[in-house]
Amino acid sequence: MGIGDNTEMKPLLPGCWNITYFEDIASSDKHALKAGPFGSALKKSDCVSSGIKVYGQEQVIAGDENLDTYFISDEKYEQLRSCTVGSGDILISLVGTIGKVLILSESSKKGIINPRLVKLSLDSRINRSYIRYFLYGPQAISFFKSFSHGGTMDILNLGILKRLPISLPPTNEQTRIANKLDELLAQVDTIKARVDAIPAILKRFRQSVLAAAVSGKLTEEWRKERSVNWEPKIGPISEFCSIDIGNAFKSKEFTDEGIPLLRGQNIEPSRLRWIETKRYPKEKLEQFKHLFIEENDIILAMDRPIVSAGLKLARATLSDLPCVLVQRVARFKDFKGISPNYLYLMLSDISFSNYLAPNQTGSDIPHISGKQILAYVVTVPEEDEQDEIVMQVDRFFVFADQIEQRVKAAQSRINNLTQSILAKAFRGELVPQDPNDEPASELLERIKKEREQAAALTKATKKVTKKKAKAK
Repeated sequence: MGIGDNTEMKPLLPGCWNITYFEDIASSDKHALKAGPFGSALKKSDCVSSGIKVYGQEQVIAGDENLDTYFISDEKYEQLRSCTVGSGDILISLVGTIGKVLILSESSKKGIINPRLVKLSLDSRINRSYIRYFLYGPQAISFFKSFSHGGTMDILNLGILKRLPISLPPTNEQTRIANKLDELLAQVDTIKARVDAIPAILKRFRQSVLAAAVSGKLTEEWRKERSVNWEPKIGPISEFCSIDIGNAFKSKEFTDEGIPLLRGQNIEPSRLRWIETKRYPKEKLEQFKHLFIEENDIILAMDRPIVSAGLKLARATLSDLPCVLVQRVARFKDFKGISPNYLYLMLSDISFSNYLAPNQTGSDIPHISGKQILAYVVTVPEEDEQDEIVMQVDRFFVFADQIEQRVKAAQSRINNLTQSILAKAFRGELVPQDPNDEPASELLERIKKEREQAAALTKATKKVTKKKAKAK
């Protein structure tokens, strides 16, 4: 389908509705539909500490017109006056995060848009909130996906926006739909916020389970049933196991084929990920057989061990093999009086991360040493209680995982619900039609005639001015 062919995009609508385009509902201003200036027309060197505001994608994406911005001088503004925006104008993001919409408020500051935005100044009888919701609806999203372009990111332009078919109801119905959407989507947002908060609650729940596990609280009842006391061994990790630290393989010997090298970049909290994988020739690894990872090995990144998602600690699975340990990655081994499963829980507890954080060295890439890892003091009960702790933690974690899966399903349904409501709105099914409303076709015809009259008046005025100039 070519960009000029919109027939497939036009839905069936109530009789009082009409398919229209932004050029048909724009204000009479010459620059009512306007893209930001070309990049070369607005440079960093044009920015000043105060003056005329420049609106950019950051305000539109955040939905906040008062977000920090930059300014240009009055002189520069005169050069870019055609890009002026004011209250009631609709700003749309064009690059990367495309199709985001911001309606400038009555109190918005005078300004211009930058090259990553387009502005729509619409006729006063068009409800801006209705148009904003329409741009977020399934018809517009599908249209943008079909026609946006760009190599590494999506890009819109004013030409594409001008060809977007708009389902336009009567003016009064636009207001009723916008008000109803305000009400319904506020409810959806409330539900979404509550559901989105659950993963953080589950994270705290898991940490509380781990804290109870390593402190002995989790198995208090178990000990009472067996008339045993909490008498764990307490000491540094080095008393219970040792670690392997990988080899510094030469990057010039990396190959496209061969055995994957397990680097810090391949370790995420709770799992290994094989992106940007480096490999090493198998025939050169004969002397490093002791560094080959085995299933269920416990792996810890030593460079930047703590990230926003948590501690870069994971266990190798069968699908991760074969792979070889690289420098600044530690593997725990030689367990004495501690089970690997229990050690993994101990290291997953937030106390271990809290121990590592202040002990990291290096400003650019925080690092922990093998000596620091092995110095961490752990609490180790008898092996049968370790097994009981692991079993109980697994049971709680399975419960949390099940809830998390339900949350993801609920989040998907909520996201679909928003689009379902918007789709219903723009099919004319969300609010009842009022037979007393003026049909959209009559409004569009009136806008057209008013624009023609205004154009004729402008032309006549110019003609008179020209005659007067000649008479002088």
